Amino acid sequence: MKSLKTVLSAVLVIITLSIGSLSLTSCSDDDSGTSPKNYVLVHGAWQAPYVWEMVKTNLEAKGNHVTVVELPGHGDDQTPPQQASLQSYTEKVVEAISHIDGKVILVGHSLGGMVISSVAEQIPTKIEKLVYLAAYLPTSGQSLNSLASTDTTSILGMNLIFNPDNGIVDVNQNQLANIFIQDGTPALQTLVQQNYRSEPLFALNTPVTLTAANFGSIDKIYIKTLRDHAVTPILQNQMISAAGVSSVYKLDTGHSPFLTKPDSLSTLLIKIAK
Repeated sequence: MKSLKTVLSAVLVIITLSIGSLSLTSCSDDDSGTSPKNYVLVHGAWQAPYVWEMVKTNLEAKGNHVTVVELPGHGDDQTPPQQASLQSYTEKVVEAISHIDGKVILVGHSLGGMVISSVAEQIPTKIEKLVYLAAYLPTSGQSLNSLASTDTTSILGMNLIFNPDNGIVDVNQNQLANIFIQDGTPALQTLVQQNYRSEPLFALNTPVTLTAANFGSIDKIYIKTLRDHAVTPILQNQMISAAGVSSVYKLDTGHSPFLTKPDSLSTLLIKIAK
């Protein structure tokens, strides 16, 4: 009997140790994917930081640190259009990142893709990953307009109204919702229309200079928007092929998934961070 008790005791010890080991492993695995990240979010043309509010809330609810940059001449910023350049956009993002400890996951939407590319060239050691969301992703020497001009299926170009004397470009208001958020609710479409502001013109024509040593050294991820009327999947695919993107994800949305599918986008950004 004593022998049997001894054996049973030994078995219980082994089982207890095994369970403890499994518990520690499980905790370790969970913790490895949940360390807080620094996200810096950059909006696109004719938009402002308000578009990121729901995504910001979601990311912060998971313990992450989120900075949303307001580009010069957008939102409440009163920089004159003639002074709202790609360089001024770049400087604004660089300044925001300079106040953040550690590396950042830098996310750019639409025009914001040009901006984050320029930022990455200037401060590559501060960037953990570059995430392009329905964004213009240039190679060296390309401008936004040079990329957009190849997007033959986009309905954005045919609805632009240029005012070079005032340094701005507008979108045909009758097509604004159809271009940017055709898959959104009437309330979301109204939100975009109410926050509309003329876009500074000159940054759209400015090419970026990118090098393999700086921009090329950073991991790049692209999030495709499969029903996009502004930056269409055809152009998205061309840019992905040309730029050495490491990973591609898809959202079945139009151009503004941060408004129409904020939960799906937030989940994807957290996944990308891991």
